[in-house]
Amino acid sequence: MPHPDPYRSDHADGPALSPGLTRGDVLRSLLWIVVVVSAVANMVASFSGAETWMHLVCGAVTVLGGGALVVRSLRSRP
Repeated sequence: MPHPDPYRSDHADGPALSPGLTRGDVLRSLLWIVVVVSAVANMVASFSGAETWMHLVCGAVTVLGGGALVVRSLRSRP
């Protein structure tokens, strides 16, 4: 007879609990992706000698994404 796993929550007395992803988790991940991609794009623009408007757009996207992450972090504090 196998021993029941005490950390598993699929007992007959209730439904199994799954952590799952929340909208906040997905949004945070997307914001991090935007920040990293725009920072890399800015670096590539620097090495390739792109025009100034390209640097400004990449920098603005990076700052806005980082600011959104900071605001979300501060709002989630108790």
